[in-house]
Amino acid sequence: MTLWHLHLMATMYIGIGCVHFIKPKAFLRVIPPYISNGKLMVYLSGIAEIGLGIALFFEQTKVIALWGIIAMLFIFLIVHWYMIRDKKFHTTFPLALLWLRFILQFGLMYWAYYYI
Repeated sequence: MTLWHLHLMATMYIGIGCVHFIKPKAFLRVIPPYISNGKLMVYLSGIAEIGLGIALFFEQTKVIALWGIIAMLFIFLIVHWYMIRDKKFHTTFPLALLWLRFILQFGLMYWAYYYI
């Protein structure tokens, strides 16, 4: 059974993954300094998002992609936590918004888990 919201999820990850290549500086500036080779990480995460999004369209790869998305979102918590802890982001983003983004990651993980 094909669900429109699963396709929405797939399209969302493909789109966000593409933005990693269109505007890499936006993602690069939120990579914590203790993560080496930030530019490579931005591109690899973009590839992961695109690949996992595409894999959601196929029954044979859907469950693996969903687990991959959950793992990826869990890893991305590092970036969201870094933005909450580093005051330099507080002038650009309200702290409440940063917390909302952090919490949203768990909602996105649940959304992926829902289809497993």
